[in-house]
Amino acid sequence: MLINDIRLQFYDKIIHKRVLLLVSHDVDALCACKILQALFHCDHIQYTIVAVAGKQDLERAFLEHSEQLEFVVMINCGGNIDLIELLQPEENVVFYICDSHRPIHLNNVFNDSQVKMLVNSGDEFNLPAYEDVIRNEESDEDDSGNESDEPSGKRRRFDEATLERKMEKRRKRREWEQNKERIMYDYDEFSFYGTAASLVMYDLAWKLSKDTNDLLWWAITGLTSQLIAKRIDREKYVSDVTELNRHVSRHNHRGNEDECPLSVNSMKISFVPELQLTLYKHWSLFESLRHSAYTACTLKLWTLKGQKKLNEFLADMGLPLAQSKQKFSAMDVEFKDNVKDWLETSAKKFGLDNISVPSFQVQFGFKHKYCALDVAFAVDALLESVNTSKSAEERFMEALDCLSRTYIDKLEDGLDLCKQQMMGVVNQVQSLLDMKKVVSAGPFLYAFVPDGTPGSKFFSRPNCLMTLGRFTLEAYVKLYNRRKARNLPLVVTAPLDFENGTSLVVGIPPLPELEQASRNFFGKAFEQAAEKTGSRTLHDNFEPSVVIMRTEDRSKFFDALISLLQ
Repeated sequence: MLINDIRLQFYDKIIHKRVLLLVSHDVDALCACKILQALFHCDHIQYTIVAVAGKQDLERAFLEHSEQLEFVVMINCGGNIDLIELLQPEENVVFYICDSHRPIHLNNVFNDSQVKMLVNSGDEFNLPAYEDVIRNEESDEDDSGNESDEPSGKRRRFDEATLERKMEKRRKRREWEQNKERIMYDYDEFSFYGTAASLVMYDLAWKLSKDTNDLLWWAITGLTSQLIAKRIDREKYVSDVTELNRHVSRHNHRGNEDECPLSVNSMKISFVPELQLTLYKHWSLFESLRHSAYTACTLKLWTLKGQKKLNEFLADMGLPLAQSKQKFSAMDVEFKDNVKDWLETSAKKFGLDNISVPSFQVQFGFKHKYCALDVAFAVDALLESVNTSKSAEERFMEALDCLSRTYIDKLEDGLDLCKQQMMGVVNQVQSLLDMKKVVSAGPFLYAFVPDGTPGSKFFSRPNCLMTLGRFTLEAYVKLYNRRKARNLPLVVTAPLDFENGTSLVVGIPPLPELEQASRNFFGKAFEQAAEKTGSRTLHDNFEPSVVIMRTEDRSKFFDALISLLQ
C-alpha cells in the first residue's frame, strides 16, 4: 500500500511503540536513518537499529529481533522484493518501507494490511491496474443439477452448454495470463531509483515541525549521494536541490554577520555552485582533476596527449603547476580564492561545460567547512572500507557516526579512505584501457579485474565496483569515440573471495541512459542467464544489477547473457 501522508499514516501509528529499524548499506539510507533517529529521540520512541547488506541479512535480522515487535521500519531495502513471501511474518506485524529502489514489488503495493510504502507524492510509479495482475479465484459453479430427473436428450444439451462455458472460461483465463505476463515484463524490465529516502524522512520532520539544520544537512547529503552514484538524472537532482534550498534559506537566514557572528558550536549551510571534482578542497587540485571521472574522461588523462592537455588547462587558468600540486589548503590565498572562477571560465574552452553543479556547503563553527559532495564521498568510503579488522556492522556504525558533527575525525578518516579508493579506481581504469581488457561481446562490453591486481581489494565492494564500471565505460567511449560503443552497456567482474572461488558481477547501463536516468535492465538479464545455464549465482543485493557468482561458471553465464541480449 502506498502512503503519502506519512505523518498520519506512519509516524502517529508508531508513537509510544517499540520499532525495529532495518537500514541498508548506502549513504542515502544512513542519512534517512539519522533523521529518523533524531525524531525518535524527540518523542522517546524505543528502537533497535540493524544494518542489512542484502536479503539474507534481512531475513536473519527479522528472525532475531521480531519477537514481541509489531512495527518494522525498513530504509532502502525491502521495497523491490516480495516481503511477506520472504519473511513469513505474523499477521499483526506491519512493515513501513521507505525505499528509493524501483520498481516496487506489486505484492507490496497491493497489500493493504501489512506493507506500507512511504513514498514521495511527486513520484511516478506507472502501476498496472489491480485486476490486470491479481485474479480472484472463483470456484466453478456446479450447474449439473439433478441429472437423473432430466430426460436424456435434455441432459445431453445441458452437458454441452456446460462444456462450452468451461472452455470459454479457460480461454479467457489463458488470455488474462498472457496479458499479465506481458504487463509484468514491461513493469519489471528496468530497475531505477525514485526520490531519496532521506528527502522523504526530512519531509516528515518538516511536517512535524522538528526539522533542524542537522536534519537538513543529512537530507542534502543523501540527495548528493544519489547524484554521485548516477541514480538520478541532473534534472531530478536540480528539482530536489531547489526544494531543499527553500529550507536552507529558512534555517540559515541571518542579518548582518557582524551583528550576529558564528559561535564555536554553530552550524551554517549555504547554497553554492560546486565543482564536480573529487575532494579538491581536501587534496591537491592536480590530483583531484586526475581522479575525477568527469575531467579525466573528457580530457583523456590516461594518455600522453591528455596529460599535455591538463597542463594547458592549468596554464589557461593562470595557475602555476607548483601551486596546483600542493594541498589546496596550502595554496596562496590569491589562487585559492579565485581558482573556482578561473576553472569555470577555462573549462568551457576544453569541453568541460558541466564542471559545476548546484550544491551546498556546511560550516561547523569557525574551522570546519565541507561541501555535500565531499561528505557523501567520505561516508561511502567508510561503508566500503577494505579494512579486514572491521566487520560490516562496525563499518556501518563508523559511517553513521561520521555524519554527526561531533565526530569530525571520523569524517576526515573517510576523506582519506576515499582518496585511496579513487586512486585504485583510476589505476585500474588505466590498466584496463592500456591492456585492452575492455572487450566487446556484441550486445555489451565486458571487463574482468584479474586476481592479484594491485588495488583489486577495493572492488570486492559493490559500490566501488560500480564506480569503476561507470568510470571505465565513460573512458572507453571517450577514447574510441565510436557511435556503437556509446550505446553499449558494460558488465564488470572482480574477485570477491579467492578461497571460495566467487566473483562480484555488476551491470552498468549504456552511457546515454547513465547521463539521463539510470534505468538498468541487467537485473532481469542476470536472473534469466543464471536460470538458463544453471550458473551458481547469489542475487542477494538490494540492487538487482549486482550479483555474486562462482568464478568457474563465468564463461557459460556470459555466453547465455550474450544470447539473451542479442
